[in-house]
Amino acid sequence: MSKVEITTETAEADYFAQRQLKKGAVGWLLLVGLGVAYVISGDFAGWNFGLAQGGWGGMFIATVAVAFMYLCMCLCMSEMSTMLPTAGGGYSFARTAFGPFGGYLTGTAILIEYAIAPAAIACFIGAYCESLFGIGGWVIYLICYVLFMGVHLKGAGEALKIIFVITAIAAVALMVFIFSMLPAFNSANLFDIAKTDAAGASSFLPLGYIGIWAAVPYAIWFFLAVEGVPLAAEEAKEPHKSLPRGLIGSMLILAFLALSILFLGPGAAGADALKDSGAPLVDALKAVYGENTWLAGFVNFVGLAGLVASFFSIIYAYSRQIFALSRAGYLPKKLSLTNKNHAPYLAIIIPGIIGFLMSLSGEGDLLILMAVFGATISYVLMMLSYIKLKSAKASMPRPYQAPGGVVTAYIALILAFIAVVAGFVVDPKVWLMAAGIYAVFIAYFLLYSRHHLVAGTPEEEFANIQNAEQELK
Repeated sequence: MSKVEITTETAEADYFAQRQLKKGAVGWLLLVGLGVAYVISGDFAGWNFGLAQGGWGGMFIATVAVAFMYLCMCLCMSEMSTMLPTAGGGYSFARTAFGPFGGYLTGTAILIEYAIAPAAIACFIGAYCESLFGIGGWVIYLICYVLFMGVHLKGAGEALKIIFVITAIAAVALMVFIFSMLPAFNSANLFDIAKTDAAGASSFLPLGYIGIWAAVPYAIWFFLAVEGVPLAAEEAKEPHKSLPRGLIGSMLILAFLALSILFLGPGAAGADALKDSGAPLVDALKAVYGENTWLAGFVNFVGLAGLVASFFSIIYAYSRQIFALSRAGYLPKKLSLTNKNHAPYLAIIIPGIIGFLMSLSGEGDLLILMAVFGATISYVLMMLSYIKLKSAKASMPRPYQAPGGVVTAYIALILAFIAVVAGFVVDPKVWLMAAGIYAVFIAYFLLYSRHHLVAGTPEEEFANIQNAEQELK
């Protein structure tokens, strides 16, 4: 990271008193539920657009590669989260490794991911509601934002318990879908998308080798945001134990669900039938069992719980990311103020308004690409942070250590870099739009916030302690 001149401001005595989260509100089981909740909407809608980009074979290869990337990344993040259990998550790791500018680059990339993802999910909730009730569009988007932001304003413990229950209900719907598709599975259905003239095209890869790259952003949708578990660090019980359990446990569950759905949905209903669907699980059940069956109705109705769980939980994620960045002075400081329930109310409300306006586009697939841009940039930076911390801060306490260490991080880094390029392959215009948003954040830091950083944040204090220890050595 290039060196940037930084100045800090001394906080008033009550500055941090007005910016307190609720300690010890979350155990490891709730963290597993949170990790699954962040992502579970990706099982219900969005992933299937990868079939249109790469055919089933391209989507399968992309999903296996992406799952391996996330597993490696979660192992490394588990280690970093026990080293630095603060609400900043990936921002905190990069702040310690590369200083304020590196932390800001990582934190704002994560923020782009988390602020845009709920808008995409709102579009899919609208599609499921349209299928179920005949009502969709902006009314549903507005209800989602107003209702679930309101719950989050009541505090973390209450919100995460509700998320856990909703996620469990959604998981039941997925298991019903999986077992319902098993009798109808036919491997020939996986390869019913017409072969093109692209290089390397075959029945397995109907859109050729390039289709694998193009499917990567939609394979990421199966796992996008699971890395947000460390954002609950300041509200977790025994974070040195609960954070690794939450990250790794949720990742294993998500990998099982992703592969099951990718095989059984297209394998029963046909890949071609699902590639453009707004509600692929419901459409798969209808294709196999007919219209107006109780199975399709059940998965449609309960499937809303999966979409709601991710929508609900990612509001939590973006609010904690903004809280950490604002508390440190990277973003306007008022955004980190907390209410009587210790919830960062402006960090919940303001991005929600922006997300609602973005959801009005109704372009869920394009919003996925924008969210994936922020995610993949942050993955590259977080893995670089892990590699740097392994060498530069080797003496830091590590209650948990990732198997493979730096080798595991390099695997995740290479795959994350490939994923960054893949987003550009799918739609350069959308990729550049997301890059433009990122550029505005960077300009804000260079022109203003780097001169107004706050001393005494958990990340700042941790960095000071580490620097003092290095000087003593």
